Amino acid sequence: MNKIPVTAVFDIGKTNKKFFLFDQDFKEVYQTYTRFEPIPDDDGFQSLPIQSLRDWMISILKEALRFPEFEIKKLNFSAHGATFVHLNEKGEVVLPVYDYLKPYPEDLLDQFYSKYGGKGLITKETSSPALGMLNSGLQLYFLKHAKPEQFRRIKYSVHLPQYLCYIFTGELISDYTSIGCHTALWDFTEMDYHYWVKEEGIVSLLPPIRSNDTLLETKSEYGGIPCGIGIHDSSSALLPYIEMQKDQFVLLSTGTWAISINPFNQTALTEDELSKDCLQFMSIKGFPIKISRLFLGEEHKYQIDQMYSHWGLPLGTYKKLKFDPKQFVKVSGLNQKRLNFRYLEPEKFGIEEASKTDWSRFSDFSEAYHTLIHELTDIQVASLSLVQKESNVSKIFVDGGFNANEHFIEMLKIKLPKNEIITSNFSNGSALGAAILGNIKTKAYSSS
Repeated sequence: MNKIPVTAVFDIGKTNKKFFLFDQDFKEVYQTYTRFEPIPDDDGFQSLPIQSLRDWMISILKEALRFPEFEIKKLNFSAHGATFVHLNEKGEVVLPVYDYLKPYPEDLLDQFYSKYGGKGLITKETSSPALGMLNSGLQLYFLKHAKPEQFRRIKYSVHLPQYLCYIFTGELISDYTSIGCHTALWDFTEMDYHYWVKEEGIVSLLPPIRSNDTLLETKSEYGGIPCGIGIHDSSSALLPYIEMQKDQFVLLSTGTWAISINPFNQTALTEDELSKDCLQFMSIKGFPIKISRLFLGEEHKYQIDQMYSHWGLPLGTYKKLKFDPKQFVKVSGLNQKRLNFRYLEPEKFGIEEASKTDWSRFSDFSEAYHTLIHELTDIQVASLSLVQKESNVSKIFVDGGFNANEHFIEMLKIKLPKNEIITSNFSNGSALGAAILGNIKTKAYSSS
């Protein structure tokens, strides 16, 4: 029996940890996934159980290497950003993997920004809105100044996608896509680590940067397979479109976060854009890419849970609800907003919100859900506009969880009549991008 040559990809999201096999045409031929409950860090806040993740990945790959029908030819990794793994001189994990939602001490933030020229200057130079722990570089500043004994135990700090590579190759490296995703580490003007990173002595903890199309080799116990160095998941989700699209486009990658990505917009960020969670990523080649972010999926989940509780409905009810144009006309015609948001800040975009949500004001669940998506898409359209302006892109691809949400897509089409809204058929885009990266030479992102 001839084995099918495949590329293996670990796609490690905030919620789901997945493993894929793709054939030579990049079609998925195998998938498995798991979830891990968070564990408390040294302050009692949730953190990633990195040892459990590591053990699961090793077990899964060893099992896949024994599959009689597949032969793994390449291996790569995609993972969420804003996450550092801290190692000692032996390469052992020595500290918790701090969650990016962990609160950041306000006095320490004030100290940092006042020391290095103010919040406006730092955010602009690093193309990173002020996000606390979501600025992964500030996690290291936090450790150095709030937990000095723990900080002294660190020999290397590596972003999560590159730690996954380290598990199987034993090589510690950094890559542009992890460094350049709202970390506050990189000076986008100088195209080097920012002054503060060097001044604090943090740069010595960061492994050397390698191009993301670099291939290493797994250790012999993992088959000596050519292995990618890992890629930030939002950057990875972009790659299938870069490879397969001739025209310029914007990608709206949805899930826990809704990330609007315009790889053809490299204009400098303004302070107003930064205040609205607009930033720049770096491509695999080190070019800046303008993006904007919304915590849309988490907000949707929170509001749905509130609605289910109010109406006593089972999980999954909203997925059975059809988009009703008449209902949309009704809810969109109301002058006053009716929802209050937990995670989103619509006022940043000049959009009102209710001071509190009163579910009893709605006639039924359908009216409430149409209202929710109407108000969410108002904010989403405003966020999209940040990356669309100063470019002539009118084609918008929507991938991820919301591309199957009829209400979300139909309302986007109504609110963006000059744009072509296309629901993507690239399922599991971040995993697919990592597979592509390990196999073909990708185009350099350029607006020219």
